[in-house]
Amino acid sequence: MAHNPVRVLSKYTELFGDTFRFYFGGVREAIVTTNPAVIQHVLKTNAENYHKSEIQVKRMGHFLGKGLLTSHGEVWRTQRRLIQKGFDRKQLEVLSSIMQDSLADSLRDFDSQARIGPVDICPQLMKITFRMVAKSLFGAQLKDEDIDLISRTISTIQEFMVRQTIQPYLNPWFSVSGELRRHEEMRARADGILLHYIRRRRQEAPGHDLLQILMDARYSDGEGMSDELVLSESMQLLVAGHETSSNALSWLLYSLSSRPDCLERLRQEFDSVLGDAPLSYSDVPKFEFAAQVIQEALRLYPPFWMVDRMALSDDRAGDVDIPRGSTVVVFVYGAHHSPRYWENPESFDPERFSKANEKLHTPFAYLPFGAGPRGCIGGNYATLQILMILSVLLRKYDFRLVPGQTIEARPMVILRPKHGIRMTFTEAITRDVSRLSDCLP
Repeated sequence: MAHNPVRVLSKYTELFGDTFRFYFGGVREAIVTTNPAVIQHVLKTNAENYHKSEIQVKRMGHFLGKGLLTSHGEVWRTQRRLIQKGFDRKQLEVLSSIMQDSLADSLRDFDSQARIGPVDICPQLMKITFRMVAKSLFGAQLKDEDIDLISRTISTIQEFMVRQTIQPYLNPWFSVSGELRRHEEMRARADGILLHYIRRRRQEAPGHDLLQILMDARYSDGEGMSDELVLSESMQLLVAGHETSSNALSWLLYSLSSRPDCLERLRQEFDSVLGDAPLSYSDVPKFEFAAQVIQEALRLYPPFWMVDRMALSDDRAGDVDIPRGSTVVVFVYGAHHSPRYWENPESFDPERFSKANEKLHTPFAYLPFGAGPRGCIGGNYATLQILMILSVLLRKYDFRLVPGQTIEARPMVILRPKHGIRMTFTEAITRDVSRLSDCLP
């Protein structure tokens, strides 16, 4: 289970059906489900009866503070309402130029790596997306070395939180051995950097980034967020906003590496919609096939492979009894790969998300960004980010998967490639020249 919970839960789903009881770490009972009716009931219909599990909130809250991801009830509703403005259509259009500038800077580093030889796309895309989110949040003033330190801190702490959750029997040892304190010190260094930026921005002219929206937000009594709350919300947006996109992109490029037909169709769509212009949020609805490709990649490799909730009172979903205090694990990966809801579920087939096939989908069998009132607040930002990076990479480079690799998913907080994904990248102009040479006598 500690090595690969997705594999274990997939096996038990096959053996015991779409809903069963399971003991995480041998000590914590949970109801695991891939049943869309149960999922809909827990995440939407009776969502008020279900909070994020105490374990999740406790672990995340310890390292990320009290913010949107780790709050409930009226506090959560208020914060969601205030932060939602940062992801509306108007603001995403403003952020498009910040994101494009960040992407241009990041691609210079990516290009130099690609010229040397094969590239592990996972850390490279992580750098690109993290810088993009950091610049969207804090503007151009955030230094690259600070971005790198915060990114490393978040990745290290996420791995530690997963161990705390999946192997709870080790938590006493983490405290005694100093592992917990070491990670707390890492968090404190990253917090200090961001808090410095927040306090400095209070004294400067207003900007156009997400940090400005957080600082300008006002509660019903006219008061704004404290620096500490702005810090917590900023850190949680950084955590949620970069790894989702980078991992989705890694799995997407991996899937496309064996589908030259999809690649060519994508390139044609980008050329047709954009020409030589940079992509902005107003362009997003114009990408029909690219949207299908992204949706299919998110189905095969959902970033959030599971979602957990704790029942506040006794409940029943269909024929499933859910006692008060029970943890319900929505096994997103299992639902996405179930042959009950998807034909040939292990194959990469963007056509299953075409408009003609939309009516064939079972509601709540597809949950790449969660569902219900607590669905991901940054889903539109993530889509913009993925499209923006794809529009450049696919038209700038040819890429091929390095042969002989073992590509395997590693379920952390996010579903990551365990051993990375190594690819070779060549300039697209090289492709054009080779095609021309094929036509010569």
